[in-house]
Amino acid sequence: MAITAKKRVGNLGESIAEKYLLRKGFKILARNYRKPWGEIDIIAEKGSVIRFIEVKTVSRETLPGVTRENSGPEYRAEELVHEQKLRKLARTAEIYMHDHRLDADYQIDAVAVYLSTRERKARCFLYEQIL
Repeated sequence: MAITAKKRVGNLGESIAEKYLLRKGFKILARNYRKPWGEIDIIAEKGSVIRFIEVKTVSRETLPGVTRENSGPEYRAEELVHEQKLRKLARTAEIYMHDHRLDADYQIDAVAVYLSTRERKARCFLYEQIL
């Protein structure tokens, strides 16, 4: 099965987000934690808090001239985390905590990645406690 361009951009965005989080002092615990009802892109820890992180990537090749600052909400990566996705993230996070017998504080965060593969540049923004 061939990988789609959207999936390729998503995978690249997740790798960039992981490096970004490591530079910000996060410890990566897992990537792409899947359950039948949902997936968590990155599970990390900072301090004593477990972070369940949804990564949303927007490629500038598909939207030339659009930046985070001049675009409407439909083009902002962080706006792509909708209510249904948040419910799935919360449920999957609870299962992860239970399955790993963790008794720690946790939260759901998002990383927005704005990607220009042609220029080989990316900008990341961390949004904490989005739920």
